[in-house]
Amino acid sequence: MLGIVTPSFAADAVSGKDIAKRWCASCHLVERDQTTAADQAPPFASLAKTPDFDQNRLAFLLLLPHPNMPNLSLNRSEIADLADYIRSLK
Repeated sequence: MLGIVTPSFAADAVSGKDIAKRWCASCHLVERDQTTAADQAPPFASLAKTPDFDQNRLAFLLLLPHPNMPNLSLNRSEIADLADYIRSLK
């Protein structure tokens, strides 16, 4: 008898880029060719170079209260996608 096969979860950097552009680009540099962002927000390329950066670290960063950060209600899949996009900027 065959067992139930569930698709494996894979993060989607393209979806993550869309999330970044929609929610993050007003404060962070989210793309290499982006030229304006807030002074205090780290560029995503810098976050990508952080040792051990992954979706868990990103989820933790999103939960930390800090000034000017909008209240984002991203689900685990969206956080994984966003983290995958950020990692792609290394």
